[in-house]
Amino acid sequence: MTPSARLAAAIEVLADIAARRRPVADALKDWGLAHRFAGSGDRAAIASLVYDALRRRASAAWIMGEDTPRAVLIGTLRLQRGLAGQTIAGLFTGERFAPAPLTQAERTRLDTATLADAPPHIAGDVPEWVLPSLVRILGDDLLPELKALARRAPLDIRVNTLKADRERVREGLAHLDPAPTPHAPHGLRVPVPDDGRGPALHVEPEFLEGLFEIQDEGSQLAALLSGARPGEMVIDLCAGGGGKTLALAAMMENRGRLVATDGDPRRLAPIHERLRRAGAAAEVRTPRGSRAAPEVLADLQGQADLVLVDAPCTGSGTWRRNPDAKWRLRPGSLATRRSDQAAVLDRAARLLKPGGRLVYVTCSLLPEENDEAVGGILTRQPGLTIRPPTLAPTLEAALRRTAHGVQLTPARTGTDGFYVSTVTLGQ
Repeated sequence: MTPSARLAAAIEVLADIAARRRPVADALKDWGLAHRFAGSGDRAAIASLVYDALRRRASAAWIMGEDTPRAVLIGTLRLQRGLAGQTIAGLFTGERFAPAPLTQAERTRLDTATLADAPPHIAGDVPEWVLPSLVRILGDDLLPELKALARRAPLDIRVNTLKADRERVREGLAHLDPAPTPHAPHGLRVPVPDDGRGPALHVEPEFLEGLFEIQDEGSQLAALLSGARPGEMVIDLCAGGGGKTLALAAMMENRGRLVATDGDPRRLAPIHERLRRAGAAAEVRTPRGSRAAPEVLADLQGQADLVLVDAPCTGSGTWRRNPDAKWRLRPGSLATRRSDQAAVLDRAARLLKPGGRLVYVTCSLLPEENDEAVGGILTRQPGLTIRPPTLAPTLEAALRRTAHGVQLTPARTGTDGFYVSTVTLGQ
């Protein structure tokens, strides 16, 4: 496919997303099935265009003066891809498979429109209703942080220290030119080309041998801040696919007892193969049956040294990876998540032994899901107290300390927006 044909395809996918209010992955999959002539390179390029357009949807629409799929993509080419108006016009020719030529109004907007007078939610590309919450946590850094949240995320991996060290994996992936992550001691950052098509890490021999996992540096740091130690009794209460379970196993050096579970058994499906590949020791407990079924951790209440709660949340800290999610988020969804978070925190507290630690993690920037959630458990469980983490000086200088925890953000730490808080029982 020509570059112009890819643009036309991206407009088609964006129109499908807008009309049917569906996740971007579903729309891209359906487009690919209906256009089997498109090669893998074409599909990747189209996906990159669509994701970029969703990242910059509000600001691109402002630049172009309308919120149509075509206008958003044209504005994105200028804002996100840095293309000049003349270059964009050369792609919109109306020739075979190319989008219709630019109108005079579109040319004028490309040449003259700016974001100088755009309100913060437009310049920052976020839903207007979440802006007050973001102002509370980001303060004067609001626009720099929102602009960072609208850029592409880096591609990070975590070296599995059960099998290798960072230098060994770096040498094995030398053809990809990885560099050490700024803060995570076992992380590597792999460059991604301008077209957004990253390397197929899952076919690298080092991945197949379990020497590394794909994991954002922020997620790596969140696991490290749990302070899991060899010999401890550790429970990963919202384990999902097992990313942080694997990190915990490495921190524990496969010594002690590590139990992983999740309220949704479907999310646990990948964990077994990932544990096997990594050589990580963990006991997976899968809930079965109805809500009335016996609690799968009933025998472990009051025994845990550490309970990690990687809580279900809005995912606002990952919007640079999942830009469609921010436009589908509604206030009712936030209220549901807050209820879920309170329930899982109460469940976690019952598992702690005296002196045990509850580490609460979200990939969210919203205080309602972070400090307010921790404040709620402190009120409901008077025996719990905050335990501020000890941080490396470089990380201390980069992140934000909040009332009850720490906040990682794209502009300051270069990571997804992770929140971490630690409370202890009785000490």
